[in-house]
Amino acid sequence: MKKIFLLILLFSSFTFAQIKFGEAKGLFMAVGVGPRFPLGEFADNQNIGVGTNVLFSYTDNEFLPVFLYTYFGYEHYPGRQDFYKSSDYASFSSNVIVIASGVRYYFPPVIDEGIILMPILDAGIEFAYFEKFHQFKIDRGRQNYVEEVGKLGFQVGGGFSMFILDVVTYYHYLQNNHYISFDLRINIPIFVKI
Repeated sequence: MKKIFLLILLFSSFTFAQIKFGEAKGLFMAVGVGPRFPLGEFADNQNIGVGTNVLFSYTDNEFLPVFLYTYFGYEHYPGRQDFYKSSDYASFSSNVIVIASGVRYYFPPVIDEGIILMPILDAGIEFAYFEKFHQFKIDRGRQNYVEEVGKLGFQVGGGFSMFILDVVTYYHYLQNNHYISFDLRINIPIFVKI
């Protein structure tokens, strides 16, 4: 747990180390939730998961419409029923803590009458800490255990922003743990200077 806390501090300090609030256009917080869809080998034993995250983003007038962000997330993936039937497993699940940092680009609005709808493109690096619980059928004579592993990867995504509400889909690349996430986020301005 100490390692995770140190990584959170490290990512946060790298992302926001150069902020000068006198020049800032905005500092925002967003809270998101959505499904996670495992791909490839990850989908062989894990079912559709769910995730939640808190994102902090920053921009100023020198590099608008680009925003820098850091986010912290938690995800849970239950095991697949068909995996249990064809293996020694009685239960298998993964809990994941994700720390990511990246850049988001806001395109000009495609709709700006009544509501604002802006396409967004997003890319970043991420670190995921997996805690995988392996529980075996009683008659198999195997010991249950918890596997802990950290993985470094990247994410790319796109979607739409209505300023207060974002809808974004990401592709996450982590070795042997590729997945697609869908996030619905509510943005909360923390500091805005116009």
